[in-house]
Amino acid sequence: MALMITDECINCGACVPECPNEAISEGEDIFIIDPDKCTECVGWYDEPQCVQVCPVDCIVDDPDHRETKEQLLEKFKKLHPDKEPKV
Repeated sequence: MALMITDECINCGACVPECPNEAISEGEDIFIIDPDKCTECVGWYDEPQCVQVCPVDCIVDDPDHRETKEQLLEKFKKLHPDKEPKV
């Protein structure tokens, strides 16, 4: 499943450079994650990097975008056809 940022976000921006898919951007009030680009870092890392650096733990699973690890890996392959996923 994709991740989402809750309204507890303090707009520190720590998550933005950590996202290898460039799925995080500045929203109107808080940062947002594009579910079409978020792979939870599947294909890149063992854990979502944005979650690791968030100082307020406001990045959570998005219940509206449930995906299996296999689906996330397929999304990675579509987003990065020239990259070999790290599995």
